[in-house]
Amino acid sequence: MAPRLLVFDLDGTLIDSTLDLCNSVNAALAHVGKPTLPNALITTYVGDGAAMLVRRALGDPEDLDSQSPTETSPIFEQAFDHFLTYYRAHKLDNTLPYPGVLEALAEIRARHPHILMAVLTNKPVLPSRAICDALNLSPYFFQNYGGNSFPTKKPDPEGLQTLIAEANQLASSPHPILPADTLMIGDSDVDIRTARAIGARTLGCLYGLSPHSLQASNPDRLVATPADIPSAIFT
Repeated sequence: MAPRLLVFDLDGTLIDSTLDLCNSVNAALAHVGKPTLPNALITTYVGDGAAMLVRRALGDPEDLDSQSPTETSPIFEQAFDHFLTYYRAHKLDNTLPYPGVLEALAEIRARHPHILMAVLTNKPVLPSRAICDALNLSPYFFQNYGGNSFPTKKPDPEGLQTLIAEANQLASSPHPILPADTLMIGDSDVDIRTARAIGARTLGCLYGLSPHSLQASNPDRLVATPADIPSAIFT
């Protein structure tokens, strides 16, 4: 049965933001007197939100993989503030939708005009919405939530549960949209674990930032390119 709600991750799924994220991290590191890092390494730190990205780049050993790190050291605060300021100004220098993303979204909308779609990312919500607006992604989504939209981030399912509740308010069907009717589409194990926490379906994107993490998480289905997404959803 085709899903009734599609929830997309952003970085590594809809947009290739690698260079702008890496440039922002290295600007923050230079600002606090730390050596810059190779882009390939920084990319492996993406997925758990901006604060964790900066902490990992700093090599902070305390609570490095915790979902609720202390984030109180002066060097972290300086680096994080600079990262946010720099990224706010440079978030669209190089960022674009992956080739085929806009076409895939248009195909989904054409084939299923009433299907509901949303974005759930660990990126802060304001840049997430601004990027989607600038890249003509926003018209496809009824909602766009970020890593600071809730007290928790993915893989906690709070954001996904909220989207299901909101989708039910919008849906015209008397039959409620359930987690089993929901498909989470993302490029990392964070997205897969988010969906699995409530029994939602999963689609992994191997073209994204963290394809290595998808192997262990074993999504229900995998796609190699954005162009493969519509057929993976509906067949």
